[in-house]
This record gives sequence, structure tokens and C-alpha cells, in this order.
Amino acid sequence: MAAQSSALGPDARAGALAGLSATTAEEPLDVLIVGGGIVGVGSALDAVSRGLSVGLLEQRDLASGTSSRSSKLVHGGLRYLEMFDFGLVREALEERGLLLTRLAPHLVRPVPFLYPLHRTIERPYVGAGLALYDALAMVGKYEMGVPRHRHLFRKQIARIAPDLRLDRLTGAVRYYDCQVDDARLVVTLARTAAHHGSLIATRTRVTGFLREGPRVVGVRATDLESGSELEVRARVVVNATGVWTDDVERLLGGSLSMDVEASKGIHLVVPRDRIRSECGFITRTEKSVLFVIPWGRHWIIGTTDTAWNLDLAHPAASRTDIDYLLEHVNKLLRVPLDHDDVEGVYAGLRPLLAGKAGRGVGSGGEGEARSATTKVSREHTVVSPVPGLVLIAGGKLTTYRVMARDAVDLAVRGWPDVAPSHTERVPLLGADGFLTRTNQRVALSRRTGLEVGRIDHLLGRFGGLIDEVLALIAARPELAEPLPGTEDYLSAEVVYAVTHEGARHLDDVLARRTRISIETFDRGTLAVTAAADLMAAELGWDQPRRDDEVDHYLRRVEAERQSQEKLTDQEADEARVSAPEIV
Repeated sequence: MAAQSSALGPDARAGALAGLSATTAEEPLDVLIVGGGIVGVGSALDAVSRGLSVGLLEQRDLASGTSSRSSKLVHGGLRYLEMFDFGLVREALEERGLLLTRLAPHLVRPVPFLYPLHRTIERPYVGAGLALYDALAMVGKYEMGVPRHRHLFRKQIARIAPDLRLDRLTGAVRYYDCQVDDARLVVTLARTAAHHGSLIATRTRVTGFLREGPRVVGVRATDLESGSELEVRARVVVNATGVWTDDVERLLGGSLSMDVEASKGIHLVVPRDRIRSECGFITRTEKSVLFVIPWGRHWIIGTTDTAWNLDLAHPAASRTDIDYLLEHVNKLLRVPLDHDDVEGVYAGLRPLLAGKAGRGVGSGGEGEARSATTKVSREHTVVSPVPGLVLIAGGKLTTYRVMARDAVDLAVRGWPDVAPSHTERVPLLGADGFLTRTNQRVALSRRTGLEVGRIDHLLGRFGGLIDEVLALIAARPELAEPLPGTEDYLSAEVVYAVTHEGARHLDDVLARRTRISIETFDRGTLAVTAAADLMAAELGWDQPRRDDEVDHYLRRVEAERQSQEKLTDQEADEARVSAPEIV
């Protein structure tokens, strides 16, 4: 496929739908991906970079599910060391180093953590584990990219983290992992795939499969914005829909080849000044691991791990969930947090495998019977239940590239002349030029009139693509102003989200292209009018449509607030789904 524009604006969506509709039995796509989360867009990039023709369908917005609601960490997984799963930890640490130093240095950055020690006997045990953690990162194929761990004592902790309670601590160990804005990583991957020739269509729901005998040869889908139906032909369809995996497979009929269960994890966002510390924290609770993660001018506190069998699109955090996190984080803090300190709350669902994988009849290529399941790690599983269909589920954000590689490997198994995966050598858009522009940050500030801090903010979100945002500001100087209601984001970022990043609704901009919905006490309600006016001008909304968008967003915020006052999941879900959907 020839390189093309990476912009995912309205014209690109229309072109993608036209290209997908034009596929035929004689000229199908090679690979069609269903699902626009981290694994879906990663699979699209993997496949298109091998020289295959690729399309991707997403029923809502890019990263609108799990992939925008994670802990936003790129990490090796310390807990797997206790399970002696050293191979899995090493794999994840290699991917961490690869993302940090080669693929996405503009999006992924190191973050320090303190592992508090409550008893003297813990120090050799925790120290040995973190020494092994660092060693596995150092012997990997890629650069480690972060400092090694260091032992600290109470006096040092008091300087580094003055708000951490010391009365129950004997010391701590400081170590490093990495973080990323998960939704921005997904959008950047999608744009990189589009740049290399992949067709990306959001707001397009798969409603059924096309079959020729036992083989899947494509899908039926509905453009949710126009209501039009389309058929997309493909040699193989990859279902990368996370917690919706079983729902999509049910469109085939018959028994499920996987059993994917949803586990809910919630996170709180509080202002940075509520906890004085240079480092984040990590500790255990009786049910989960507790992270306190630096996030710009905020902290992210998470997470929980509870079963969820209610609405998959809008998992709700209950007051019980919030109280649980506050109770446990306050055990670490000298000055406790309460509900009034919470700026934002978000809940996401982990797709967990329940152990049914392997029930289908597998096929890895042109009619050849294969093993039904390729179990490539404890974290994710790939299966081909019928010819022409591949399912992938499980896994985590850090190892998305490995998951994508495994899914495409199974999809093209038996095909002649298909190149192996080489996404470890395909930097994401924005990586190129990032270091140079970072070194030019002062000069860019002088040229544009933006403060150096603003330039740093844009570099951390767009990398080398900052030139596109600055060109937009040069053409429309009024876009250099902060979006009313928030000091952290410029008006230009709202316009750019529409013209280049596939945003179609206020939710897309306020919850995912920016993080205004969780980074402000008002949850974005003060910014919604200005954002709607900017989007209306780009998307051609008339006044009623613009007002509907504002009303929907305000209803969504109120529904979320109501759900967070309920004590049970059932009550929280009922409150959250009371807000109407918008297409």
C-alpha cells in the first residue's frame, strides 16, 4: 500500500468507508480488523507494514473502551515475578524499552515509584525482586531506558515524599517504570497505520459475518452516522474487540471458542498539590495492587479488580469503589484525602480469559486444519475458531505490539510471500523529529509567542507532529488561547482533534483526545460550550446539532456523578446508562 495522509478527518473517514464498500469477492482486503482499541490499531499497523491491504472498523470512537481507561502504565508487571513467570516479565520490559527509546519516545516517559517497606525483613526480599526486574530489562533486546532501583531510608523518604506517613515504614525502594496517555497512543497508532495505507472507519458497527461454506469472507456493517449498510470482503477477519469478543463471535452462531469475562478497575484523579511527593507509590491491598501515579498536574490513584456483568460500554464506578481506594491510599498519607479532593473518576474493563479457549476448529490459512488455539503467553490468547476468522483476547497495554504480531501471524499462516512482522522498526508518527524539536523548544517559543511550558505540553502530546499544530495556530492565531474552562489545553488542540485525529463528538475530544473530563473538578462542563463551537465549525453542525452535543455531554457528566453516589454496581449502572447515547 502506498503511503498516504495520516490525518483522520471527516474526508478520511468518508474515503475509508468508500474503499471498504468497494471490496469484492474478487478483490477483497487481505485483513479486516474489528475493534479500534490498542490491539486493533496495533494489528492494523502490523498487517499494513507487512505489505497487506488492511481495513479497520470501530463501532464507537478509537480507544473508547478499555484502551482509554487503564492505569496508563507501560510496565513489566512486578507481580509476575512472584509467579516465577520471568519470560513474561522480560517480554513486557523489552516492549517498555522499545516504546520508550525507539517507537514512541514522545508519548512514553519514565516515572519513579516508591515501594514502601513496613518491616525490616521486607528489604532483602523486595530489593532482590527489583534487582531481578532491572536485570531482566538490561538483558533484553532493547535499551532499558530508565534508571536502576535504589534503596531509601526514612530520612531520604521524608525529603522525597513529605506527605508519606513514616510511622509505619522502615524505608522504601525507588524504582522506575513508564507511563503513557493510553488514548493518545491508540490514536497515534491508528494514524500511523493510516499513513501506511490502512483504511480506518469509526462509528461503524459490525452486524454479521459473510460466509462461503464454513469460511468467513467478510462482514456486514452499518455506518451509524448515515444508517447505510455495507459489506466488506476480506481474506481474513481479526476480532480484536476486547470485552466485546464474545458478542462479536455470537454473530457467527454456535458455541464460543473463548469465554471473555470483564473485570472492572476504577481510578481516581486528584490535584498534584494534595500529595507532596516527587515519586508515585505502589503497595498491595487485600484485593489488588494500589498505584499512586504522577500525571502532570494531577495524581492517578487505582485500581480495583471486581467482576462486572452489566453495561460494557459504560462501566460505572460506585461510591463503594471510591471509598475503597480512598481508604487504602489514606493508609499511606499523613493528610488523608476525601471525596472533595477527587477531580475525576473513570472505570475500565479488563478482558480476562475464563479458560474456554481451544473449543473451535482452527485454520491458519487456505483451508488447512490447524490447532484451534495458539497460546502465546499467560496474558493473551489467539484462536481461529473457523476458517477466515481470528480472535485475540487478554493481554495488556504494554505488550500490544506482541499481541498484534501474534494475531497477524495466525491470520496469514500458510500464505506465501508475506513478510514477517517488523513493527519493532516502525516508529510511530511524531517520534521522528521529536528530539530535534525538543532541543528547539526555546526557539519555537520565541517564534510562536507560546510559553515554553506550552511548547513542552504540545511536544509531549504530538512529538514531531507539533509542526502541524503550530501551523494551525499560525493560520488562526485565536487558537493559541487556552480552551475556556481549562488552562492545560489550547483551542487549537480541539480543532486538530477533529481535522487530524478522527474526533466526531464532544465525548471524543473532552474524554479522550484531551483528558479534560477527568482533570477538572467540573468534569469539562465549563469547557463544553467553547469546544462545541470549535467542533461545529469543522464538522458543519447546525445549531440544533451543536446543542444536542452539549446536552448529551452534560447529561453524561450528571449520570456519572449520580452513579458515583450509588453503593452497588447495579445501582451505579442504572444511573450511568440513564444518559442517552449519541451517534
